[in-house]
Amino acid sequence: MKTELVTTLKRQATKILADLHLSKEPVLITEHGQPSAYLVDVEDYELMQNRMSILEGIARGERAIFDGRIYSESEAEEKMGKWLK
Repeated sequence: MKTELVTTLKRQATKILADLHLSKEPVLITEHGQPSAYLVDVEDYELMQNRMSILEGIARGERAIFDGRIYSESEAEEKMGKWLK
């Protein structure tokens, strides 16, 4: 992963962004020697967000099973009937 100082980002933002789009490699931005932010390509960010959404849905489903909030197939069909028409 590439690392850049925040001052370098201020001076060379266009070049850093161009390199980011070409390499698709995230850029770690540091301030005062400490990690401050990551720059990531828009497509990669959106892909990560979509994956996170899927994982959160799976986690909610697992939690529902653990809590016993489950339905039989016939109960589910009855509850979802208005959407299944």
